[in-house]
Amino acid sequence: MKKAAQVSLAALLTASTLAGCGGNAAAPAAGSKDAQGAKPGPVKFSISYPTTVSTGYHTRIPDLNKDKWVLKLGELTNTVLDVKVIEDAKMSLMFAGNDIPDVVGNIGTPTNKAMSGSVEAGVFMPLDDLLKKYAPNLMKKVPKSAWEAVSYNGKIYGLPDYLDNPSRRGTFIRTDLLEKTGLQPPKTIDEFLNVLRAFKKLGVENPYQMRENFKYADVVLGAFDVLPYKDQFELVNGQVVPKFFDSDNMMKALQVYKTMYDEGLIPKDFASISSTDYTKNINGGKAGMWSANAAGLPGYRTSTLQAVPTAKIDIVPSPKGPDGSAGYFFYTPVVRSFYINKNVKPDTAIGIMKFFDWMATDEAEKFFSVGIEGENYKMENGKINYKTPVTKEEVEEEGFRSGTLWAAQNATYNKVRLQLDQNGQDTLKAFDNVLSKEGLPGIGFYPDLNTFAKFPDLASPGQDAGPKLIIDHMIKMVYGKEPISDWPKVIEEYKSKGGNEIVKEATERYNKKDNVTVLTKP
Repeated sequence: MKKAAQVSLAALLTASTLAGCGGNAAAPAAGSKDAQGAKPGPVKFSISYPTTVSTGYHTRIPDLNKDKWVLKLGELTNTVLDVKVIEDAKMSLMFAGNDIPDVVGNIGTPTNKAMSGSVEAGVFMPLDDLLKKYAPNLMKKVPKSAWEAVSYNGKIYGLPDYLDNPSRRGTFIRTDLLEKTGLQPPKTIDEFLNVLRAFKKLGVENPYQMRENFKYADVVLGAFDVLPYKDQFELVNGQVVPKFFDSDNMMKALQVYKTMYDEGLIPKDFASISSTDYTKNINGGKAGMWSANAAGLPGYRTSTLQAVPTAKIDIVPSPKGPDGSAGYFFYTPVVRSFYINKNVKPDTAIGIMKFFDWMATDEAEKFFSVGIEGENYKMENGKINYKTPVTKEEVEEEGFRSGTLWAAQNATYNKVRLQLDQNGQDTLKAFDNVLSKEGLPGIGFYPDLNTFAKFPDLASPGQDAGPKLIIDHMIKMVYGKEPISDWPKVIEEYKSKGGNEIVKEATERYNKKDNVTVLTKP
């Protein structure tokens, strides 16, 4: 299907109708002057923002081009925007229908499935020269790893929402419970187990809150550096292999989980606990420790206090394994990316680049973070007094302004809003003092390995999910239905069912440096 999409898109390039919706009739770019030196008119262009949801603020607005946030953004950037919000799953229809905006937003990198081979087919323009001339703010702020992730054949094609800290997950603990035990935050796996045992003696229902597929429950796998995810390949004896090929450490990690299961330190039904029940248990005060995105600290504190008024929650360093490994996987450095249609006229392309460069300014950060002065916030004694959204509708509106519309941003966290209260300030400290010092590097491939599609049960379905064959065996071993000592047999089964082909392709692409992503600390 991908080949067919690429051929179709390549044919489209020869048609005059491929031009974007509004770029060809654009006024002079912002900041330039016409021949008479008059003030330039606004730059007009169409832009699509990607989403993964079919509900929310954008679906309640009859005409997004008349939405107050879109209009205000146009005012601040001297642009007239023709805005669409397109579900990621429906982007292929946009390409197939030849209705391609001047700027196309995408969740992920240039070669993911939603882009339908459009970058490879030449639908979008390389941006290196425009960036050097017209985007000094972006060039200064976006890390090298993010530019590399939105490049194809050595040229930059995307303008990324980026992560300046790829370590985003943390180990959470109920500090009030820890204080009752008289213990310190655990530094090793043995200490981690002892803290959980102490929590159980206190009557904590789920000393460690597990959930299905080991998702957001992988602190032990991280300690032994055997995370079974798509970006967790490693080079071993000249071959690029999944980290779960390390039988010794995988068996040690599984034994820790089995100990937790046998002693009642995790829920007996952990293999079927959904994300909804996982969150309910934490917010209901039933969990002693858990793994989650660090940016969720304020939310967990607020929600848990409603159930347990004396609760105190903090993020602590993740327990280390015998080799000193700790933490969770590094995220791909790009969350979203935006591409400029190759048929956009030069003046419009310059204006678009200036539009995106403005996104990296302090003015933009304040607008997207806290909105409009007098409406969403007030300045009091030099400090921002922000009107925090309360209702579902208000929260979704804030998300549209600060999430959807804010392109080419540092998506690690919203620093301005986090600085406004103690919970947010503690979150920033956790990123700076804890998460920045832990995490597991790995090798990934974008686009995915072709053999993943050929052997779906051996492929990781997401950045933080393991292959079905591997997860199924892990669950059986924790439940005691298979001996943990059989893990080498699991690896042989993986190899025989297509794993050898996966390793062969991964090694070849790594050696050729063919769209390989090496995830490390910045």
